[in-house]
Amino acid sequence: MRKQVKIVLAFAVVATGCAQAADLAVLRYGNSIRHERRQIVGPVTRLYLNESSNGYIEIPTDQIERFEIDTAPPPAAAAPQVPSAQTSAFAGATQNIPAPVPAPTAFNQQTSLNPRIDSASIGKLVGSAGERHQIDPDFINSVIRAESGFNNRAVSKKGAQGLMQLMPQTASQLGVANSFDPNANVEGGTKYLRELLEKYNFDVPKALAAYNAGPKRVDQYRGVPPYYETQAYVARIIRDFNRRKLAENPALAVKSGRAGAALQARPTASQTGKTGATKSATQRTREHKTAMADAQPQPPEHAAR
Repeated sequence: MRKQVKIVLAFAVVATGCAQAADLAVLRYGNSIRHERRQIVGPVTRLYLNESSNGYIEIPTDQIERFEIDTAPPPAAAAPQVPSAQTSAFAGATQNIPAPVPAPTAFNQQTSLNPRIDSASIGKLVGSAGERHQIDPDFINSVIRAESGFNNRAVSKKGAQGLMQLMPQTASQLGVANSFDPNANVEGGTKYLRELLEKYNFDVPKALAAYNAGPKRVDQYRGVPPYYETQAYVARIIRDFNRRKLAENPALAVKSGRAGAALQARPTASQTGKTGATKSATQRTREHKTAMADAQPQPPEHAAR
């Protein structure tokens, strides 16, 4: 009997160790996804979120920077169900053991309520939000690509969530109750982007820097902060936006004489009330785009988000 108990205990220890063997997939833009196992399927890596073969998400392999061992404790498992009364023998007597109260199961809002959304559905959401807030959908898509890689269940190390990586406090201010809801996230993120563009008089690099590092940092440095992460983030979005516009209309690159320079296309579809004697918002945007797209950021500091 004693040997049998030892074997059972040994098996329990092994099972516990296996349950904790989870990894983190660290994406290129700072997000990380916990998973039990992974499988490469063509150009994507399939990350299994639990022991089931059905619970998984697919991430483009080239967007995964590395894999790490997850040192955080695993979620507490629900207590096993037992009969309401159990009879056990002890010293020749029997006693009734009441059933333990089952532990509450944690609700995983990210994976249970909001499954991975396809690119076509994201395109529709972006198009609608862009029309409501008068922002070019290509510009919104470039921001989403840099923020989450189009993964509506992405979570950054600092807590930013969803497609446009809204911090909980920002989401609350924007009226977004669930940042993993793609519709609410894109609506809130696009609204916030519009607010920042208006705040900085449609200076695109400043607005993007504020989206990444926060308006306080942009105001503090009176421009894009000297953070390597933020400077690279701004340049990456502008390059992607320019690439999209060149693909739609190659003639946009004729005046500049080279691809990748600032384009005449502007991220906002309407700038009512912004005309005047000063330079137009489009001209300012073009100049800043050129500066940021060609800049090689230095890494002295790090962004706040």
